[in-house]
Formats: sequence, C-alpha cells, structure tokens
Amino acid sequence: MNLYYQTGWNIFKFLGNLFFSFRAVHPERIPLTGPAVLAMNHQSFLDPPLAGICTQRELHILARNSLLKWPVVGKLMPKVNVVPVDRSGGDMAALKAIIRVIKANEAVLLFPEGTRSRTGALQKAQPGIGFVIAKTLTPVIPMRIFGAHEALPPDGKSFSATPVTVVVGEPLYFTQDDIASRDRDLYQRLSDRVMDAIAAIEYVA
Repeated sequence: MNLYYQTGWNIFKFLGNLFFSFRAVHPERIPLTGPAVLAMNHQSFLDPPLAGICTQRELHILARNSLLKWPVVGKLMPKVNVVPVDRSGGDMAALKAIIRVIKANEAVLLFPEGTRSRTGALQKAQPGIGFVIAKTLTPVIPMRIFGAHEALPPDGKSFSATPVTVVVGEPLYFTQDDIASRDRDLYQRLSDRVMDAIAAIEYVA
C-alpha cells in the first residue's frame, strides 16, 4: 500500500472497530494479486471504507470528479485510488475507467445496484457490472454488508454505533461461453448472476 492509502486504511480500521465492532468474514476469499472486481450491496456512505479494510490489498473506486474540488480531502482522493469520473460523459465514461484499472491488474470495488438502498433492502442490479464482466471476464468476489444502513442511513441525518459485518462470498468465474450469446440482455443477465450471489450470502453471527 502507498503511504496515503495505508494511513486511511489504518484510520478506518480503528474507527470501524471503535464504533461498529466491525467484522470481515472470509476475507481470505479476496485475491491479493491479479485483476478482480469486488461486488457489494450498497447501504451507506460507510460501505467503501469498510469494504476497503476487509483486505490488505489496495482497491480502486469511482467517484464524481467534482469531489476532487473539495478543500484538502479532494487533493487526497487520487492518492487513495479514487478514480475521478466526469458524470457529464455518462455511465460509459465510468465503465471505461473501471476497465482501464482492471486491465492494469488491479482490484476494483463496485456496487451492482448503482446507488444506495433507501431502505437497506437489496435492489435490482444495473447492467453496468455485466458490461465490465463481458469486456474483461474478470473474477468477481461477491460481498454483502450487514448493519451499515442502520449505522448511517442514506439521508445522513442520524448515526448509530451499530455493529457492521461484511461477509465475503465464494468467487465467481466467467468464461467465453458465458458471453457467447451477445444478445441485448447479456449484460443484465451477468449482473443478475452477481446480485443473486450477493443475495445468497447469509449473515454470520
């Protein structure tokens, strides 16, 4: 890890343990080398840093390029592997940025639902992660976070020291046979396969 990433990792590890009794179950399922997509449900602003402390490996995550204009914090974001995306370029700009990172043999954290759940319940996957899979055949590590919605809801108006757990599922592997059809529903089918794997992950006490 670079110094900035390591510092952030240590800070969130401390805060996760202090406020949320944070646990990562089966973190050994996250590969430490080679291209990979970590795919997790999205409940809260806490999700990216808590997913990040599940592994010693550096992760890359997309963020609006406008966030880089924030004082101090904005300048640090590229140093902790935040990939700026010009949202005016549409979703395709984001997907191309993801694919560039993957082809550099790095790991990316993606949220198949595309946005935070307002209720904490799982949402339908968007086709974007299916597009990434079809273009890269990258192994996907399904992950499910429990408790983050209660700890910090999407409205950001409340905070609770609620235990948060991330359970890492078995990796999903894709082959040329999985993308052979190339029909209009291909990307959605691949995305649904990932979301089904996330939904199948059960809480571990």
